[in-house]
Amino acid sequence: MKNIERLANVALLGLSLAPLVVNVDPNVNVMVTACLTVFVGCCRSVKPTPPSETMSSEHAMRFPLVGSAMLLSLFLLFKFLSKDLVNALLTCYFFVLGIAALSATLLPAIKRFLPKKWNDDLIIWRLPYFRSVEIEFTRSQIVASIPGTIFCVWYAKQKHWLANNVLGLAFCIQGIEMLSLGSFKTGAILLAGLFVYDIFWVFFTPVMVSVAKSFDAPIKLLFPIADAKRPFSMLGLGDIVIPGIFVALALRFDVSRGKEPQYFKSAFLGYTFGLALTIFVMNWFQAAQPALLYIVPAVIGFLAVHCLWNGDVKPLLEFDEGKTKGAEEADAKESKKVE
Repeated sequence: MKNIERLANVALLGLSLAPLVVNVDPNVNVMVTACLTVFVGCCRSVKPTPPSETMSSEHAMRFPLVGSAMLLSLFLLFKFLSKDLVNALLTCYFFVLGIAALSATLLPAIKRFLPKKWNDDLIIWRLPYFRSVEIEFTRSQIVASIPGTIFCVWYAKQKHWLANNVLGLAFCIQGIEMLSLGSFKTGAILLAGLFVYDIFWVFFTPVMVSVAKSFDAPIKLLFPIADAKRPFSMLGLGDIVIPGIFVALALRFDVSRGKEPQYFKSAFLGYTFGLALTIFVMNWFQAAQPALLYIVPAVIGFLAVHCLWNGDVKPLLEFDEGKTKGAEEADAKESKKVE
C-alpha cells in the first residue's frame, strides 16, 4: 500500500492548496480531505510493533466525561475571560504542539535523504537543574523540526486558514498513527460514548458550536466558502481522529492475519458513507450536525455486517493488540535468555 499512500499524501497536499487558486466545492473538499487523512493515518499506523499509546476499556468509558469537562471549561473561559487572552494562551500551546506534530509527520519523508547514523543514533539531553528529566531525540528529528518551526511561526503570526489546516491534518495523522484502541470492544465503548457526547453537546446545548466558533486554534479544519457572512465550513478534528483510530485498528487486524485489508475496506467505506450522510443532512436542514451521530453507526455497522457475513465475529472480538505486544516482548526476553 506504500505507493497508494504516497499518492494519497500528494492528493491531500494538492487539495489543501487548491482553494488558494481555484474555487473548490466545500462539500467535496470536506469529504475528500477527511477520507484521505484517515487513509494516510491508517497506513502509517501499520508498524512492526503496535502504536505506543493503547487505550483501555476504563479510559474509553471515562473519555466522554473528561471531554465534556474540558469542553465546558473552555466554554466558561470564553464566556468570562477575554476571548483574545484565551486564544493567545492557546496559540502558545498549539505552537509547541504543532512543531512536534508537524515534525513527526514530515520525519519519514526527510529520513530517506539523511545518513543512517542521523536516524539511528540517539542524543540524550538532561534539563538543567532537573537532571532526572531526560529528552531523547535524533539528528533527523532536529532537521525535521526546522520546517515545522518555520511553519508554526507563520501560523502564529498570520493565523491563515491554510496554516490552520496543515497543523490540523498533522494532528489527525499523528493521532491515528500513534493511538491504539487495543481491541474492538474498547473501540465500540469509546465510539458509543462519544456518539452520545456529540449528540448532547450539539443538539441540546449551544456549547459545542460556541466553542468551535470562538476557538482560534487548529482543532478544526476550515474550508473556504464564497459567502461573506459565513466564510468557512468547519469539520472538527475529533470527527476524523476518533473514527480514524477505529478504522486503523481494522487495518492492523487484517495485517495481523496476513490477509488482504478486507475489514479495513468495510470500516473505511462506513466512514465515507457516514461523513457523506452528515454533509447531506447538514445541507438539507442548514444547521450544524454532530458528525459522530452518522459516522459511528456507519463505521461499526459496515464492519459488523461484513464480519457476520464472513463468520469472523469471534476472531475480531478476541483481537487484542495489548496482548500481542506483551507476547512479542516475552518472546524477545526468552530469546535473550537462551542466547
